[in-house]
Amino acid sequence: MENNNTGYCISCRKETIFNFIKTDILKNIRGKDYSFSVTSAVCSECGTEMNPPGLTDRNILEVDRQYRNYENLVSIGDIEKLMNLYNIGKAPLSLVLGFGEITVTRYLDGQIPSKEYSEVIKDVLSSPSVMKKYLIRNKNKISPVAFNKAMESINNVNRIFCLSEKMLKSISFIFKNLVEVTPLALQKLLYFSQGFSFALNRKQLFEEDCEAWLHGPVYPEVYKIFRDFKYNPIDDERFAVLEGIKTELSDEEMNVLALVCGTFGLYGGKVLEEITHKENPWSAAMKSSVKEDFMENNIISKESIKNYFCSEGEKYDFSHPEEIKRYIDFTLKN
Repeated sequence: MENNNTGYCISCRKETIFNFIKTDILKNIRGKDYSFSVTSAVCSECGTEMNPPGLTDRNILEVDRQYRNYENLVSIGDIEKLMNLYNIGKAPLSLVLGFGEITVTRYLDGQIPSKEYSEVIKDVLSSPSVMKKYLIRNKNKISPVAFNKAMESINNVNRIFCLSEKMLKSISFIFKNLVEVTPLALQKLLYFSQGFSFALNRKQLFEEDCEAWLHGPVYPEVYKIFRDFKYNPIDDERFAVLEGIKTELSDEEMNVLALVCGTFGLYGGKVLEEITHKENPWSAAMKSSVKEDFMENNIISKESIKNYFCSEGEKYDFSHPEEIKRYIDFTLKN
């Protein structure tokens, strides 16, 4: 492949091609030695190190990122996420957290926070209740408008905690593993994840019940949280708080979610809806509701989901993506 990286080599005294290579450097910060992996540009003709535009800045950012990882310190992105999450500006956030008024501004400009202040930021980022305590404690330090906006945001974030921690972790896993997820697609991916958990692990993934709605299986509380996104991909800062949830998914639970994301996750919401319409749990629940002239709150029982997917699991080996794709193809064609 042609190398388009060219620059002036001071040794060759001409324009030459250079290659990027990774090198390790040692730095002493606050009396402690660290090893950082940085990028070097090397002349392809004489091996002299070159300094193309932007490389120094790139390495400064990379060293900063690695140092923060070493010391488990918050990043600039974490602070920006916190401000968006609670709808609060730099100065009000500094005062609410008990810092100096321009502390957060300095952090956003690149200053590395102390371990103590970093822990405070991580705590409020992962817990709206902790943020609420700080906000009420330092209410008099900020304007009533800033206080009310932040409090409203905290209440909005708290709405996601009506879901079980397993459900929240499952949603977070789906968000992290798929580029775009609409509310419609999310509902179906959760339904398939529950079904495949029964088929592969013989137990539920999360405790919530879904209902048979016109457009397929729906988890009502999940619907309420994301309905404002309508047909658009979900981009929700509120899920930053999930990093603070201590409940973890087991390896077998993550395997189920990975299989669903890697197969059903390749399709859009309307195709996933079509698949659910051809499966027995949704269609049986809809037929039952029609007979009773009752089209809402008709629960698709976990037992029906379990029976259906366990039965299908005897025809297809759901532990393999190829078999899941074969199931999807067959279902769509029939």
